[in-house]
Amino acid sequence: MTATPRRLGLVHTSATLVPAFEQLCRERLPGVAVFNIVDDSLIKDVIAHGRLRPATARRVVQHIVAAEAAGADTILVTCSSIGRAVETAATLVDVPVIRVDRPMAERAVATARRVGVIATLPTTLDPTADLIGRCAAAAGRDVTITARLCDGAFDALMAGDAATHDAKVAAALEELAAEVDVIALAQASMARVVGTLPPNPARPPILASPPLAIDWLAERLLAGSTTTKESSCPTC
Repeated sequence: MTATPRRLGLVHTSATLVPAFEQLCRERLPGVAVFNIVDDSLIKDVIAHGRLRPATARRVVQHIVAAEAAGADTILVTCSSIGRAVETAATLVDVPVIRVDRPMAERAVATARRVGVIATLPTTLDPTADLIGRCAAAAGRDVTITARLCDGAFDALMAGDAATHDAKVAAALEELAAEVDVIALAQASMARVVGTLPPNPARPPILASPPLAIDWLAERLLAGSTTTKESSCPTC
């Protein structure tokens, strides 16, 4: 008798994230059925208002409930800006719900005392730094968090000037690298810039959330263990 494959529901706030996550899932989650729910109005609303509004949070919860209804036995939400709504949704469904930045936050806290967080949007920077702080507190770790916003990088990217975006992010990464022991990227879109940096053995590790989240799931789903909502981080 063939075992029913696990079903992973991915909830995105941008369609541009779908190909990257599907590739990661093909490579690292063989045999796991994956489906996507995309609603870019969520992140647009967060950016427009500078915060996660209650009405937007309710729609996040609705998408996660819909993913459970569609048959997901695990749900991964791939946007850091809506993390608090994800934590609320996890209490309202019967399947595990994971913030994409949670494994990255736990890795950063476990491996360093001086943690840098970098983003091109304050609406992503603040939730990621907050999560890392709560993970550190839950783990009893004395961690110093340095948050850095790449001013102008996001606007350049939205204007189609990827080169300026990448240059600003690269400069911010190099500056932050001199101050911390590990750097957490609050946005997956910045990960490609890391590969363009010149070799530097003294540069601290730079963590990106998508591969860490998928590897975290692979350790649990492919090992046959049950993924639970419990974590060293509170309410995540």
